[in-house]
Amino acid sequence: MNRSLFLDKLDRARREWELALAEVPEERLSEPGFAGAWSARDLIGHVLWYEREMIGVVRERALVGSPLWDLGQDERNAAIHEEFRDRPVTEVLAEERSVWAELRPGLASLTDEDLADAGRFRDLVETIPGIAPWQLIATNTFEHYEDHLRDIRAWLDRA
Repeated sequence: MNRSLFLDKLDRARREWELALAEVPEERLSEPGFAGAWSARDLIGHVLWYEREMIGVVRERALVGSPLWDLGQDERNAAIHEEFRDRPVTEVLAEERSVWAELRPGLASLTDEDLADAGRFRDLVETIPGIAPWQLIATNTFEHYEDHLRDIRAWLDRA
């Protein structure tokens, strides 16, 4: 994966994510049942949490972040849901835009070598053997958008 292809995939998936979310009326963003019991606000908070974690990884060039990473995925996602479920929609949307505005330039600063060489990120080789930095970041950004675009589109089809 080179930088150009990585950024292209990121930008394309992000654009699709934003366009799909723009179709959800703001007054319905906090309604449960969007993705299972989650509201659209919950889903946006979930995605922004993972994006926010990638800011630290990119900035520090290290596996740093929340202690929630020590939990299993289901437990971690439940804790993230608790963090966002009662927050006002406008606050979650503002944080989501702020996180993206910080994350995107950080990702653009990565070189082909940064994306390919796990040794450039402290603790990555020891903690997640065999994963390239681009794969870690993709899982928590553009692949994550693609995963949850299905939820958004399914809700839009039902609405």
